[in-house]
Amino acid sequence: MIPDPDAGPVNRHTVRRVIGSFRPYRRKILVVGLAIVVTAAMGVINPLLIKVIFDTALFCGAGCPDLSRLYRLVAIMVAIPIVSGAIGIGQTYLANQVGQRVMQDLRNALYEHLQRMSLRFFTSTRTGEIQSRLSNDVGGVQSVLTDTASSILSNIVILISTLVAMLIISWQLTVLSLVLLPLFLWLTVKVGKARQVVASSTQKSLAEITAITEETLSVSGILLSKAFGRQRFEIDRFGRENQRLADLQVRQQMIGRSFFAVVQIFFSITPALVYLVAGFVNDSASSPDISAGAIVAFTTLQSRLFFPIGQMLQISVEVQSSMALFERIHEYLDMPHDIVDAPDAQELRPESVRGHVRFRNVFFRYDAPPEDLDLTDDHPAGTVGPVPPLTAVAGDGRPRDWTLANVDLEIEPGQLAALVGPSGAGKTTMTYLVPRMYDVNDGAVEIDGTDVRKVALESLADSIGMVTQETYLFHTTVRQNLQYGRPGASQEEMEAAARAAFIHDRIVELSDGYDTVVGERGYRLSGGEKQRLAIARVILKDPRILILDEATSSLDTTSERLVQEALRPLMRGRTTLAIAHRLSTILAADVIFVLDRGRVVERGTHAELLERDGLYARLYQQQFRGGMVEAECEDGVVLATGEVLRAPA
Repeated sequence: MIPDPDAGPVNRHTVRRVIGSFRPYRRKILVVGLAIVVTAAMGVINPLLIKVIFDTALFCGAGCPDLSRLYRLVAIMVAIPIVSGAIGIGQTYLANQVGQRVMQDLRNALYEHLQRMSLRFFTSTRTGEIQSRLSNDVGGVQSVLTDTASSILSNIVILISTLVAMLIISWQLTVLSLVLLPLFLWLTVKVGKARQVVASSTQKSLAEITAITEETLSVSGILLSKAFGRQRFEIDRFGRENQRLADLQVRQQMIGRSFFAVVQIFFSITPALVYLVAGFVNDSASSPDISAGAIVAFTTLQSRLFFPIGQMLQISVEVQSSMALFERIHEYLDMPHDIVDAPDAQELRPESVRGHVRFRNVFFRYDAPPEDLDLTDDHPAGTVGPVPPLTAVAGDGRPRDWTLANVDLEIEPGQLAALVGPSGAGKTTMTYLVPRMYDVNDGAVEIDGTDVRKVALESLADSIGMVTQETYLFHTTVRQNLQYGRPGASQEEMEAAARAAFIHDRIVELSDGYDTVVGERGYRLSGGEKQRLAIARVILKDPRILILDEATSSLDTTSERLVQEALRPLMRGRTTLAIAHRLSTILAADVIFVLDRGRVVERGTHAELLERDGLYARLYQQQFRGGMVEAECEDGVVLATGEVLRAPA
C-alpha cells in the first residue's frame, strides 16, 4: 500500500511503534545518549578556544604572542578531539549493537507471526513477496535503526550548543546565518513526502524482482522454463521489472538533489557574507565591535552549525522514506491470525488418542460466505446431505456456493476411510479441516468427541501425520529430514522407520548415508524414494491419525508398489483418511465416502457401492474397469473385477 502523500510526512502511530521497539534496550540507549551529549558539547570548546587564542595569546597587543598561554591552550585543543574520539568509538559500538538487536527482534517477530498465519494466507501470497518483506524491507530500515536515532540526538546537541556559542560571540551574525532556515525546513518536508511515495513503489518493485527470482530460479521453475523453451520470456520479464526498479531507484536518489545543492551553496557562501557583515559592523562603530578572533571562531562555529543542519535535513528525508518500509513491515505484523488456540484449548495427548474422527454437518468455503446465505437441508432424493443455494462456479461449470456442504460422516478408530470423487469434489479440503489448516464455517470436525477448534494446535499436530502427493524435503541431510517429524530421534529409531518404509537400503547406498544432503526439494532422489522417505518421517512421528493424499498416483509401477508396501505398516492400527486415486486403496478401505460437488453422496464398501450402481459405480467403470488395473492385497493380487489371484504357496 503506497502511503497517501497528503497524509503528512510520517505516520505518528508508526513512529510510536518504532520508538517502542527500542524500549528493551533503554539502558544502553541512555549510555549512548550521555556519550553523545558529552562529545557534542566538547565539540564547542575548540572554536571558543580559537577566539581566546587569537585575542589573548596571538594578537593581544603588547606582550604577545604569549607562548606559555598558547602552549596550554593548544594542549587543551589537542586533548579534546582525542578524548571525544575515544568516547565516540564506544558510542558508535553501542548504537550499532542496539540497532542490530532491534532489527533482529523485528525479523524474529515478523517470521514468528508469519509462521502462525493460516494456510489461507500462503495460498494467496507469493513466496517472493513474503521473502521481500523479511529481507529487503527489514534490511532497508537498517540505517534508520542503527544510525538515525543517535545522529538526531547528536545533531540536536550540536545545534543547541553551537547556537549558544554563536549568540555569545555575535547575535547579528547568528541571525544572518539562520535567516533562510525556515524555508529549508519547509522544503525538506515536501521532499521527504515525495521520496516516501517513491520508496514504497521501489520496495514493491523489489518484492516483484524477488518473487520472479524465487519462482523462476528454483529447480521446478528452471525445469519448467527449459521444458517449454521459455527462457527468453523469463529473461525479458525479469529485465522489464529490473529496468523499472532501476528507474525508481534513480528517482528516489534524485528527488530533492537540486534542493540540497541550493542548501549546500548557501552554506558555502555564508562565511563570505559573515566577513562582509563584520566589516560593516566594525566600520560603523568607533572601535571594532567584532574582533578577528571572534570572526574566526564564528566562522568555525558556523561550519559546525551547518553540518548538523544539512545532515538533519537529509535524515528527515531518509526517515520519511523509511516510514514506507516500516508500514509495509507492520502491515504484515498487523494481519490477524485466523487459526489460533481457543482460550480453553485442551491438550490432546497422542498416546491417549483413539482416532475417532467425526465430520458433524460441516459447511466450508475458502472465501467468507455472505451473511444472508442459508444452510438448507433440502436435497434431491438419493443424495446424502443438503444442496445449499448455489452461487459460485464449480469445476463442472455449474454454480456452487460451498466447497463442502453439510458433510456428515464418521470414521471409527483404526479404520481406513477412502475419499473418492471427481476432481474438485472437496476431497483435499476435507483432509485440511482435520489438522485445522482451515476452520469450518459451520458444523464441527471432532476427534474422539472433541471439536478440533477446542484442541491446542501443537498437540493436534502431534497426533496427526500427513503424506501428500507433492513430497517436500528440505535442502539438508536425510537425517535432518527424518528428524523433522521427531526431533531428537536416535539412529536406531530412524533406521527402524526407514526399514519400515523400505528406504533404508537406498539411504546407506548414498555417498554419506544418513548424512547425505538430498538437494533442493530432494531432487537428488527419485519420486518414489522421496515418497518413501516422507513415509519414514511420518512413521518416526508415530501419529494416531493418518491423512494420505494418495502418494502413488504419479509414480511408475515399481515405485508405486514399493510405496504401497511402505504404507502398509504406516496405516496398520491407525485411523487413516485417504484420498483414493488407486484401486488398491479403495479395495483395502473399511469404508468409502463418495463426494460430488462438496457433498457426501454415497458411502459403503466397494461391493456395496458397486451394487448400488450410483456415482461410485460410474467412476469405477471409467477409471478402473476399462484398463489393466490391479492392486495388491495380503492374500494375492486383486484385479479390477474384484477377482483375487492367489499367490503360490
